[in-house]
Amino acid sequence: MRIEDRVKGGAVVLPQSSIPDPQFSLFISDLHLSADHPHSTAAFDDFIATAACQAEALYVLGDLFEYWAGDDDLHAPFHQHVIDAFRSLRDTRVYLMHGNRDLLMGEELAHACNATLLADPTLIDLYGTPTLISHGDALCTDDIEYQKFRTLVHSVDFKADFLAKSLAERKAYIEQLRRHSETEKKSKNMSIMDVNNEAVAGLLRAFDYPRMIHGHTHRPARHEHLIDGHLCERWVLSDWDSQIAVLRCDNSGIRFQSIS
Repeated sequence: MRIEDRVKGGAVVLPQSSIPDPQFSLFISDLHLSADHPHSTAAFDDFIATAACQAEALYVLGDLFEYWAGDDDLHAPFHQHVIDAFRSLRDTRVYLMHGNRDLLMGEELAHACNATLLADPTLIDLYGTPTLISHGDALCTDDIEYQKFRTLVHSVDFKADFLAKSLAERKAYIEQLRRHSETEKKSKNMSIMDVNNEAVAGLLRAFDYPRMIHGHTHRPARHEHLIDGHLCERWVLSDWDSQIAVLRCDNSGIRFQSIS
């Protein structure tokens, strides 16, 4: 069935199509997959072969990879392994969203995975409930230095200049950034790396008070926000470094589901 896209506030709106049972969708983020993380990779392979292949839709809300240097790195053996896993999901629609670690994922990768690349944020009709999905890093506005960096790397000029470098140069630069980021995290107050409630309220208000699902903060939980008299749910996805879990949504509701 063809998906018709509508645009609202700069985000793509994807209506949920009706598919025969089983009807459920799965949400994951922050897997940080790499050849250096065999435990997460093994869990991903098992997830694809079991739960994911039974779902009607799988949404990956950013940071699928530890890092992504560009779509010209598609044919690296590890990346091909992940691509082949997604392509094995013949009856599951796959949606990919950029994270802060893999913001250079492009249409070439999405096509290789037989997936659809989504804007951040995107509003979907999830079994009758309007649901806003996002990676979540844009909501961490208390981390001023990170937001400055985010604005820089999301700019068209930066991306163009960066992708003009050789793949080896890009990977070396990313490795340097990762080391710097890990050092910075140790000195930062943990609270500034969480979402800002006013930023959350502003985004939910802009999209008429939907439910929200996001990742990035590595703090899986369900939150409630009372905004202008509207009670909004916010679900935060688990990172697979510490707790391998997915969020499952169907007609009966939404819940976390552990992956062994």
